[in-house]
Amino acid sequence: MEIKALIIDDEPLAQNVIKQYALKLPDLHIVDTCNDAICAHKALLAFDIDVIFLDINMPKMSGISFLKNLKNAPLVIFTTAYSEYALEGYELNAIDYLKKPFSFERFCKAYYKAEELIQLHKNAQAPNSVSITANDFLFIKSNKKSVKVKFSEILYIEGLGDYIKIHLTDNKLVTNLSMKKIFSLLPENQFYRTHKSFIISLDKVDSVEGNMVSINGNKLPIGNSYRQDFLSFVNRFLAD
Repeated sequence: MEIKALIIDDEPLAQNVIKQYALKLPDLHIVDTCNDAICAHKALLAFDIDVIFLDINMPKMSGISFLKNLKNAPLVIFTTAYSEYALEGYELNAIDYLKKPFSFERFCKAYYKAEELIQLHKNAQAPNSVSITANDFLFIKSNKKSVKVKFSEILYIEGLGDYIKIHLTDNKLVTNLSMKKIFSLLPENQFYRTHKSFIISLDKVDSVEGNMVSINGNKLPIGNSYRQDFLSFVNRFLAD
């Protein structure tokens, strides 16, 4: 499966690092390289792009502003030297955040995440993905079949635009339900929405620190509009 990528970065050195890393991955094809948002906009109109490697600090328009104004954006991996933008990257549904300088191994981790999502999107059955609730499980239509999903196996649910990705204890499923729809089908006492793009299983939470929830080694953001309610809920269970 060929994955077509666009590099948006005003630093030639950073561009070259990504190009050299991409050469080591046979399925990753760099379609174009842009120095600013204006060039990037033209490239997105000209090419069918699967993933963008997007720098944040650029002339004329920052990567964050560019993404906020982009309709139907491809998958985005932020590349920047400034870690303080990580949370905002999550708010914009970026799939990963590479802090410069990053190693080939770290680059591969981000790339494989994009590859997995692209493949899952292609396998997901778009029409008729309505879930059916019954007792302690759902039937989820994914990859042309109905899959039984027990509530107890759900770690968290991630919003991906028109799709959702259900992270299970031993599997992942993608279907075209909305976050609002899937949340309405879950038992209220077991699941909590902590972000516009994340629903978590309360039973699977390992820890809460700052603006992050840790589940099974994954750190998930707590959105500003959800923070107060969620932390108030957590505080009810704090031991004196």
